[in-house]
Amino acid sequence: MGNPSVLPLALGLIIFSFLITSILIVPFIDFLFRKKFTRQVEGGKNSKSLFDKLHDKKAGTPVGGGILVIAVVAILFVLIIPFISYAGIHIQSSFKLSQEQFVIIFTFISFGLVGLLDDYTKIFGKPRPGNLGAVFGLSKMQKFSLQCALALFIGFYLYHFVGIQILHIPLFNVTVHLGALYIPFAAFVIIFFTNAFNFTDGLDGLASGLLMIYLFAYVIIAAGNLDTPLFIFTALWLGSLISFLYFNTWPARIWMGDAGALSFGAMIAVIGLITGNVATTFVIGGIFVVEAASSLIQILGYKFLKRKIFPLAPIHHAFLAGGWEEPKIVIRAWVVGIMLAILGLWLATI
Repeated sequence: MGNPSVLPLALGLIIFSFLITSILIVPFIDFLFRKKFTRQVEGGKNSKSLFDKLHDKKAGTPVGGGILVIAVVAILFVLIIPFISYAGIHIQSSFKLSQEQFVIIFTFISFGLVGLLDDYTKIFGKPRPGNLGAVFGLSKMQKFSLQCALALFIGFYLYHFVGIQILHIPLFNVTVHLGALYIPFAAFVIIFFTNAFNFTDGLDGLASGLLMIYLFAYVIIAAGNLDTPLFIFTALWLGSLISFLYFNTWPARIWMGDAGALSFGAMIAVIGLITGNVATTFVIGGIFVVEAASSLIQILGYKFLKRKIFPLAPIHHAFLAGGWEEPKIVIRAWVVGIMLAILGLWLATI
């Protein structure tokens, strides 16, 4: 990886993945329409919820863009690794190749399947009564339990098989050896970013645009770490995501759904864990952290103060409720995300 072929390989993989996804995405959108895999009106005609008033007008938009991105990236990743090896490009991995490939593919697909189950239940399942009206999809406990089981398994696999057990803190240049405590630590990071990304995926192009910025940064980090599998995966994911983002910007023709949101959020965490740059992940993914924090603050306000802290949470909904136009919120979040990515890259290189 530390040779002049790095840049051409990266650009080629991004372009190739972009073209494949671009060819498939319009037929895929039509397929989702035919199967009625679209957002439903959850609030109902008599709903007084501010969230429903802001978002039920988007009913009918296909949900499932994440399914296409997961499929394209996973298939290309499995096929390209042996192909480039056969082509004479040296594959250098920070860890045993088969184990690193497994944890990447397992995370990407398994969390996607949990999200797909939630999407399917939301669209075709029967609503259940809840405290604030009808509840759609998997229950919070069901979804959280599945996330915990998968995150603990991945944490165990990273520790026991891949051999990762350290936490590096940039700027202070401190490395902490966690030992077996790495397993719950890794599980926490995975669960945190899975839900943080899911919270962020609430406006057209918001989460996918921020993820694009994140992946640009981590293509650079993975290349610098001389990690071919992660470098290839990140480049393929970036190319496919750019194609998806073209159709996901306001007004969106397709959404990623929970299949994409849960998969992508978990994968953000695993990339940080594999590269040893978890602290940097919290910086580059700072908007995701803020979105999760605003949701937590709202929950604590209800619990202890018996009132809302924000008109709506997470925070992008508060801006929307305050009269900001959706594209303005998204573009300004991207600008902040770019600066956080630059800061994170700086921290990763000092």
